[in-house]
This record gives sequence, structure tokens and C-alpha cells, in this order.
Amino acid sequence: MESPVLRAALEGLSPIFDIDNPTAMNPKDDEKRAQLRQQLNDTHTWPCAFKFKFIVPSKPENEAALRAIFGQTAVFKVRDSSKGNYRALTVDEQVSGPDDIFARYESAQAIPGIVSL
Repeated sequence: MESPVLRAALEGLSPIFDIDNPTAMNPKDDEKRAQLRQQLNDTHTWPCAFKFKFIVPSKPENEAALRAIFGQTAVFKVRDSSKGNYRALTVDEQVSGPDDIFARYESAQAIPGIVSL
């Protein structure tokens, strides 16, 4: 079975978290988080609207779980795959800084089969 991370890389997408092994932590993770935090601080003025992107298997409970992670003011755009097996969700939400972004992506990891972009 092809890894979602590998699939995303092959499609030119940049996954943030490896859903095949979400609990694997090593010293490079802290370094990567620090780099991401710096990049986010360099490219955004806080608070700001941030665009989150996810792909989930097409099950109502997956979308419901993702919606529960975000606030009431988050704006969701949903697009089904051509065969209807997956849904691409883009979520626009006002965040106060990188920690809000990290928290949303980390919470989303609990959804079975999710790919975070």
C-alpha cells in the first residue's frame, strides 16, 4: 500500500505530518518545528487568516471530526474526488500565531486516513 506521505510528495504536495507514524518523535522534529515557526513568523502578521488543507476518506464522521477541531467562524470549502472516495477540505480560520496552526494539524492527526497538507 502506498504511503499518503509518499503519494503527496509524488503529487508535488508538501505534507506537514506523517500520518503513517504520527507519534514518532526525534530531535529533528523540534528543529523542524522551530524552522516552521520562523517561516510562519516571517511570512505572516499575527493574528491573520490561515488556510488549512486536508484530504480525508469520504465518510461523514471524518468531515464532522474535522469541523469540530475548528472554531465557529472557520470557513470550509469541500471538494469531492472524481470517484468520490475522498474529500479535499480547505479551511480558512483566523489564528493568533504558529501554535494555533500546529495545534489544529496535530488535532487532525486523530482522524483515520487524513492527509494534512
